[in-house]
Amino acid sequence: MSNPLVRTVIRTKFLLTARNSATNSIIRVKNLYLELAARLSPQEGSRAVTVPPMIGVDPEMQGWSFFQILEHNAIVNRMISYTVEKLARGEDPKQERPINHKTDVLHKGLSGPEQVEAFRESLDTYLSMVAAFPTLRGTAETPHPIFGPLNAHKWHCMFDFHLRLHLKQAETVISFLER
Repeated sequence: MSNPLVRTVIRTKFLLTARNSATNSIIRVKNLYLELAARLSPQEGSRAVTVPPMIGVDPEMQGWSFFQILEHNAIVNRMISYTVEKLARGEDPKQERPINHKTDVLHKGLSGPEQVEAFRESLDTYLSMVAAFPTLRGTAETPHPIFGPLNAHKWHCMFDFHLRLHLKQAETVISFLER
């Protein structure tokens, strides 16, 4: 997604999105993922499925199982949560070791049904944490590898945006499994 126009449109969308709107969308998307998970047996959820090219799904992510998608989301959720919390507290979100956004966000191995709870926990922890901050707008910014500098509010919107990108992938994986 290196198109400057697309980056500008998404950054503008984040700017115009109300915090409650992003939060409510995160909750809706969480519930959609959990409904999808409830439809799968452990074997089905662990079965890797190759999906066609999709926006936001890098080639190395196209052959994942549903549980691997959940694991990836939980990893990214925790990373964004860390960033939002630091920015909202007025602290520097830089980590001791820089994050490699191509490798550090990939699943760590054979993902199983335990990823449903890890995913749920990453969302519940994030939503509780973010609710404790009276404001997310107007904080310092830190760079996103694609969308450039984002403040805590825009990172909150990114949290939702990222979940929705991979929801399409998860729905496609399940549709292939149900054939």
